[in-house]
Amino acid sequence: MRVGLISDTHGLLRPQALAALQGCDHIVHGGDIGNAAILEQLRAIAPLTVVRGNNDKGDWAAAIGESETIELAGVRLHAIHDVNELAIDPGAEGIQVVVSGHSHRPKLERRGGVLYVNPGSAGPRRFKLPVSVGELVVKAGKVVSARIVELQA
Repeated sequence: MRVGLISDTHGLLRPQALAALQGCDHIVHGGDIGNAAILEQLRAIAPLTVVRGNNDKGDWAAAIGESETIELAGVRLHAIHDVNELAIDPGAEGIQVVVSGHSHRPKLERRGGVLYVNPGSAGPRRFKLPVSVGELVVKAGKVVSARIVELQA
């Protein structure tokens, strides 16, 4: 199962990000979406799990949770916009992957048996940070691969 990871679109869903997510079986958006149209475009590609970011305001964002835990191909994944606000112990909860956003800095890091992934920002470029998305390949309860995909923007 291929899981696309995207965050910090801030109202801009680049064609390069859409192309990178094509063929995904599921997509996780780590917040700071920008508007409901972004969610509609992502749902047209694959089922979507989304969390609200600190910049997601208004009626369209009110029903979006601040965190979500899902299971995909036997892998438990927890999504939250700002990893510094994580209120659970992922390892103790049986979570194998934590997906976040907020910093706009792409990062893959393993801590205490848990893979932390920030796909970076797929929206407007911030400072000199790359524009990127992420990808997980999961199978039979294991993360087979994880990577950051830099987009030509």
